[in-house]
Amino acid sequence: MSWWSGPVDPYFGQPLWLQANCCGNQTLWALNERHLDILEGYLGARHRERGKFPGLTMLARLPAWLKSAKHRSEILRVIGRLRASLSP
Repeated sequence: MSWWSGPVDPYFGQPLWLQANCCGNQTLWALNERHLDILEGYLGARHRERGKFPGLTMLARLPAWLKSAKHRSEILRVIGRLRASLSP
């Protein structure tokens, strides 16, 4: 079983700090600020280009609800809230 199937640390198996409810009953989670940057850049893009190895990247394996254009504004708001929680 992969720990990456949910919002838990892969080594310790503890819940991640950066997680929030989003798009109904889904959980949006990130490991750290850099992970938020990557998600925000990809999910906020109007045009998503395929990389050299399509299907083999973290972004290609994101769940469909997360990549759906109809959820874009809500997801970006939630990412903003998670980012704000990092500030002292």
